[in-house]
Order: sequence, then C-alpha cells, then structure tokens
Amino acid sequence: MNNKNYTLFLKAKSRLIGRTGKRGVLYMAGVYVILVAMGFVYLYPILEMIVKSFMSLGDLLDASVKWIPTSVTLSNYKEAFEVMKVDKTVMNTVISALVPALAQTAVCALTGYGLARYEVPLKKLIVGLILLTFILPPYVLMVPKYTMFSDYHMIGTLKTLIYPALLGQGTKSAIFVLIFMQFFRQTPISLDEAARVDGASEFRIFFGIAVPLAVPAFIICFLFSFVWYWNDTYFTALYMGLTSATDTKVVRTMLLELQNFDISYKQHVQTVAGWGASVMGDSVANEAIKMAATVITISPLLLMYFVLQKYFVEGIDRTGITGE
Repeated sequence: MNNKNYTLFLKAKSRLIGRTGKRGVLYMAGVYVILVAMGFVYLYPILEMIVKSFMSLGDLLDASVKWIPTSVTLSNYKEAFEVMKVDKTVMNTVISALVPALAQTAVCALTGYGLARYEVPLKKLIVGLILLTFILPPYVLMVPKYTMFSDYHMIGTLKTLIYPALLGQGTKSAIFVLIFMQFFRQTPISLDEAARVDGASEFRIFFGIAVPLAVPAFIICFLFSFVWYWNDTYFTALYMGLTSATDTKVVRTMLLELQNFDISYKQHVQTVAGWGASVMGDSVANEAIKMAATVITISPLLLMYFVLQKYFVEGIDRTGITGE
C-alpha cells in the first residue's frame, strides 16, 4: 500500500470509526441502534397498550390487525371512564397521594435540616434508627400499624396515610430524610453564620437560605413520594378497610378501581344491559376496554412526568436517587 492509499485509508477509518476526542459515523450508528433497541423494549408494552385501547372489537378479534386499527374508537375509554367513576376516583387519588406527599416532603426536609446543621444528643443513634426503618420491610410493621389505626378508629379514612407522613413515617420517609440531610450538609455553614451576624432567626435562615438552595431535593422527593403513594394498592386497600371489590363505602383510588375492574365492569353490564350473572363468565371486559382503563390510570403520572421532566432528571442527577 503506497502512501496515498494509506492516507486515504486513515481518513476513511477516522470518519467511520473515529479518533480520540471525535466519534465516527459507524460508532455513533452503533450507539443509536443500541439506544433505539433499548427504548423499544421499554416502550413496546406502552405502545401496544395505547394502540389496543383504541381498537374496536372487530379489530381485536382480527389476527391480521396488530398495530394500525382499521377504525379508531373512543367507546372503550367511555366505558372505562364510567366503570371506574373517574371524575370521583381521580379526586380521591389526588388527595390520597398529594396531601401525604406534601406532608412527607416538608417533615423530611425539617428532619434532614436539623440532623445536618445542629449537634443534638444521640445524633448517630437517631440516624441509625432512621436507617433501620428503611431496612425493615413495610410488611413487618403491617399488623402493628393496622392494630394501632384500628384502636384510634382511623381505618377507612385518609388519616391512615396523612398522619404517618406528618410524623415522618410515610412511605420510604427514611430515604428522603437522608437525601435532605446530605443536601443540607453541602450548604456552606458560613452562610448560616453570616445570617446570624445580620440578626436572622433560625426560622429565617431555614426558609431564606436553606430551602432555596435545596429546591432540586424538594422536587425529587415530592415527585417520588407522589408516585409511590399513587402506585400503592396493597397498603392503601388494607388501611382504607377495603374488604371486597364491591365495597363502595371506603375511599377508592384509581389503582384500586383498576385492580377490581372486572368485577366493576360486570356490575356495569348488569345495570346497563340487564344481563344476569349466570350468563356472564369470569371476565366480560374485552382487552381493549382493560387497556383503556390502564391508560386512564397512568395518564396523570405520564402528564406530570412530561411537564416536570427537566426537574425530574436534574433532581435525580443531583441527589443520586434511583427509585428502587
């Protein structure tokens, strides 16, 4: 190979594979192929769920129809909306997730700030006990908590979610305390000392200096807390006193309605069409209606994520939380 051909070979290699500090076309193509493949694996169930939710019964039974329906219908959403009583259930879900999430974020911020900025007696023991509450599985404390709520006549009310959050014992409160404690430790103590010299009170130092500097921690803790409260079905059903799928006296959330969708749909069909229970099988709701109900359930979280995506990613980056 002469010098001219060798130079052309090096240029082609540099453009296709790249060199130090600059990636080539083939390298970037490989990276994008991997990212698209990974994205497809995650998005496939969601895309299939959304497509099927708009299918008619004919398309659903037609094996040749997979991704593109022959006709788009909204009747599945209409039926799912009526069965799940979305107008009432959404409000119950927002209250049962939003109020505890706000309370938990505020209390964990105060606790984390106190542990990070002040020297209190038995501080290491307190931090160790907080870690212990994170290590212990919530199912271990399920029976004592239920007994305590029952003794105070709180079963079946939102107090079972709000009061523990106000006392720093909400869903995974320990991890939020540790996040705030680590975040406030990064704030220079000289800012507090300068504020005290200027006559600022401890209350003003917290709200005037610490809180504005910890906005990413507040956002990420609130978002994760809201999502975890929204997605919880087991403990919500237990503490709300839900004993059967047909129990309408307790507070029902979107996830609980989705969990009992088949039974609720049977009752809806009996009421609307007058079918007897004997002519219906175990499940009368077709897959398209179930998919529509699922899309309705996750839509508020998806909307919240798209609106707050920037803060969500920034908060994860700065706090190191991964959502396990």
